[in-house]
Amino acid sequence: MPFCNGTAVQLIPLPSTHLMKKEQENSNLTSWDDHLDKKYGKAGTPSREKYEEEFEAFKIGVLIQEARKKQNLTQEQLAERSGTTKNYISRIENNASDIRLSTLMRIIREGLGGHLSLKMDI
Repeated sequence: MPFCNGTAVQLIPLPSTHLMKKEQENSNLTSWDDHLDKKYGKAGTPSREKYEEEFEAFKIGVLIQEARKKQNLTQEQLAERSGTTKNYISRIENNASDIRLSTLMRIIREGLGGHLSLKMDI
């Protein structure tokens, strides 16, 4: 323990300016759930349900696009394999089109050689 004029002095470490800034920055953070609540309403509200449905449709498009690219297929090649058009594949991948379940299954099965699994939460 250090001494000052013969008296023992206890040193208390102070947070560095860097740590204080980090703590200040973290206090301004918002959780993803809080952000969604603020922007789309609480879970279960019509506006939040609409957001959730649109997000699921977006994810389907992204999954199809990633699988297509992983197999080194163009949109046109996937469309030919699936019995649809390049324009329709593009619209699905860009979340600009609703997709019928039967069409989605055909794209996954015939176009990508995959299998679609669904889950329902009630």
